[in-house]
Amino acid sequence: MASVPTNKRELQLAIQLVFDKILVDYESIPADLSRTLGVEGNVKGTEISVSDTLAYLIGWGKLVIKWQRLSSANEPVDFPETGYKWNELGKLAQRFHDEYRDWNYGDLLSEFKQTVNEVLSLIDSLSDHQLYGLAWYQKYTLGRMIQFNTSSPMKNMRAKVRKFKKNKGVI
Repeated sequence: MASVPTNKRELQLAIQLVFDKILVDYESIPADLSRTLGVEGNVKGTEISVSDTLAYLIGWGKLVIKWQRLSSANEPVDFPETGYKWNELGKLAQRFHDEYRDWNYGDLLSEFKQTVNEVLSLIDSLSDHQLYGLAWYQKYTLGRMIQFNTSSPMKNMRAKVRKFKKNKGVI
């Protein structure tokens, strides 16, 4: 498989493979450690919790779904999100953390699974041409935008979560 997906099947595989791996890591972390700071944050010099990493991945997955819903209805899309600019992603990450601050770990895991399934269903509903045949946002195809905001951050978060697990002695 190419390191950067170039068609529908490769995109589905890229997301499914990293999702399956990160889910094993998340499911091995005890709930009582899920709110412990110790994961490298998205803003330099900050630490977040494992639950915050889930909130981040859920938040981006839901944005991808929102973008496509609005776009397919010929409605304007505020990228990356209403009230945020691309150079304010740290603030957006903080909003995701705040949004899911009171959720318990099991519910966050369920929401993450559901969000990834919704993204995969969205991809399944689209053709290769819709995903990779035309520019969707600036020079990027929809498939590339989905990958940028799902499998790429999952890979990044997985490395951080695994480091957290190692530091906390979680097997």
